[in-house]
Amino acid sequence: MSWFIQTCRSSLGKKYIMAFTGFMLGGFLLVHTIGNSTIFWGRSAFNAYAHHLHSLGIFVPIFEIGLYSIFFLHVITGIILFLENRKARGGKYAVETSAGGRTLGSKTMPYTGVAIFVFILIHLANFHFVEKTEVKTISDFVTEVLNNPFFTLIYGAGICLLFIHISHGFWSLLQTFGISHPKYDYPLRVITWALAGIMGGVFLLITFLMVISRNQLL
Repeated sequence: MSWFIQTCRSSLGKKYIMAFTGFMLGGFLLVHTIGNSTIFWGRSAFNAYAHHLHSLGIFVPIFEIGLYSIFFLHVITGIILFLENRKARGGKYAVETSAGGRTLGSKTMPYTGVAIFVFILIHLANFHFVEKTEVKTISDFVTEVLNNPFFTLIYGAGICLLFIHISHGFWSLLQTFGISHPKYDYPLRVITWALAGIMGGVFLLITFLMVISRNQLL
């Protein structure tokens, strides 16, 4: 057990923790994207999807506890790595990249991470930590929130920052796990950008359609 603790405390160990938790969070985000895309089929389809999730009973809070634990482990480890890197480089933050130079995502990872953390708290306050009633469905909550100009801007900005963050996060994950080769680095980077773009695009499209069509989508 001592070797495991020492590994986790090492710089390399923390990078593996970031990669693993990032992979888990990315998997959740992908499933969340697929689930939320049911909104394009109308109110009934989206409500049915939400109802199916809540019908899982005790598995829902268990899953949420696990997800929150992974998320906070990712955040805390990221903060520790940021502080360690900043101290090692005399106050400047730098992200190592093995190919293609530094991107916008790599330059802003800690800052987009903080912004996304705040965005998630707002998201939870809007859709999770609210009083549920039989009168209002989840589609009603989505309609009310995204028809508010303030939250329209918040969600638009939050999704853009999420795209920037995960576009580099996916790439960094592959590098940490040793999935890298000069011959394949460019196509792999394109794939990570495409995957992040698809997920971000779905959420942006939902927000955009709610602005232009109001209640027609739902």
